[in-house]
Amino acid sequence: MSANYLEQLHSLDFWSGTIEATELSGGITNVNYLVQDGARKYVARLGNDIPEHQVMRFNELAASRAAHAAGISPAVRHSEPGVLILDYVESQTLAADDVQDQAMLERILPLVKACHHEIPKHVRGPVLTFWVFHVVRDYAATLLEGGSSHVSLLAELLSYADRLERASSPIDLVFGHNDLLPANFLDDGTRLWLIDWDYAGFNSPLFDLGGLASNNQLSQAQETWLLEAYFEQPVTAELLHRYSAMKCASLLRETMWSMVSEIHSDLEFDYPAYTAENLEGFRASYELFLQS
Repeated sequence: MSANYLEQLHSLDFWSGTIEATELSGGITNVNYLVQDGARKYVARLGNDIPEHQVMRFNELAASRAAHAAGISPAVRHSEPGVLILDYVESQTLAADDVQDQAMLERILPLVKACHHEIPKHVRGPVLTFWVFHVVRDYAATLLEGGSSHVSLLAELLSYADRLERASSPIDLVFGHNDLLPANFLDDGTRLWLIDWDYAGFNSPLFDLGGLASNNQLSQAQETWLLEAYFEQPVTAELLHRYSAMKCASLLRETMWSMVSEIHSDLEFDYPAYTAENLEGFRASYELFLQS
């Protein structure tokens, strides 16, 4: 598989000369390479549409271009079917421990708000809506059709999803990143960047805020700060209940994303362990939701 990707990479007309390509670790949706082309460096993201995850590359491209125009993400330099070439940013990817630092969290929040409110000013053409409860129901159908080992859990998980969907309304609509894993933030020593727009689309801001909290194990006090700083007002019981529902939904989606990846992905990653980790996190979060 890697040989095929490298052959595809070397065959692109975009390069100015002979390139050196090094596979980047950490990707669990795409295959990514750091490419040296003369004096310049690029990141090459290789991957076709992934219908079972509702990943459409036209949408990723539109979001990536708009995110750069909004000053959030590196520039797109070339695209063609299955290939996206972006400027390389000399930087460090964040880990959950980094995000948990309050000073870092205070740098991250303006970036998330810019994603939500500035990208819509720049995005062109058709883009997707990411409604997590539709995604979850579609995942359930995919798992059933694929004979997943998790089929026995689906009725229970879908009943939870129905309750969470009712509790999440009413919603505001913003342009969400929808995959705020710590590794999708880059720190170049001066500023932060937000990358990887596979799942971008219009959504509730509470989904990104809940995902940011759950993906990085933020404390309850930090979650309260996050909501108050984002909405610039004290947290009400009603907002906290809706937020708790969306945080649960983000964990449920990540769990079922991994379940689907177990039967559809050919990347080298321990999806069963990731499924178990996220399912445990979802169940714990759901119990807290019931108390909210």
